[in-house]
Amino acid sequence: QVQLVESGGGLVQPGGSLRLSCTASGFTFSIYDGNWYRQAPGKECELVATMTNTGGSTIYADSMKGRFTISKDKAKNTLYLQMNSLKPEDTAVYYCNAVRKPFWDFWGQGTQVTVSS
Repeated sequence: QVQLVESGGGLVQPGGSLRLSCTASGFTFSIYDGNWYRQAPGKECELVATMTNTGGSTIYADSMKGRFTISKDKAKNTLYLQMNSLKPEDTAVYYCNAVRKPFWDFWGQGTQVTVSS
């Protein structure tokens, strides 16, 4: 059974850090491109960060550059998103996505991140 399970969300104060995890089962994550998306209330879903299947290329949305880091652990079949210097505007539900074109596109259930004092 193919599944992506996210964890690591929660409530954090501005300036704090969180690390999100996305563990895959039923497929090998390392041969998929890994993405993190987020959706804030009343806003469209936006791409946060991408890591190619080889891990050789990463792309970040402009507002996340220098604060967020995407990474993979092949042994754990897991994608991570390290988030530092968090701001209230980072509050959103964060989703993990695994893509292998042209047919495979898997999503996690989402994890809530709330940045508030």
